[in-house]
Amino acid sequence: MGTFTYPIVVISADGSRSETVDALVNTGSTYTCLPATLLHELGIVSNRRIHSELADGNIVEDDIGEARVSVAGIERPTIVTFIDDNAPAQLGNYTLTGALLVVDPVRQRLAPTHALRYVRRTRSIASRIPQRQALLS
Repeated sequence: MGTFTYPIVVISADGSRSETVDALVNTGSTYTCLPATLLHELGIVSNRRIHSELADGNIVEDDIGEARVSVAGIERPTIVTFIDDNAPAQLGNYTLTGALLVVDPVRQRLAPTHALRYVRRTRSIASRIPQRQALLS
């Protein structure tokens, strides 16, 4: 096992351009972390300041905002953390979960998955279709 990088496409706020970034896949990072200069150049603005805990236990203040990214061909809005330009970009858990992707650290790849839901329906959609068709007849 180990760490690996994966290309993500960060799309400008107005959708007119994009930049590809090789980001460290890090499920221990809540949000995707991208260089602040890149985000500003793409017109992405910070809308909140939060506290983040670093791997060494230190607490820092971070700016976060919303950006549109494409990961493994899946385009989604996500929350991004504005980080120092000399820090490595990281693909975080929130983005991975939103894109329904899981990490395969052995093969160093991202794999599609399905959503999880722990509340069961009393009747499935399929069980209602014949009843609806009977009502329309």
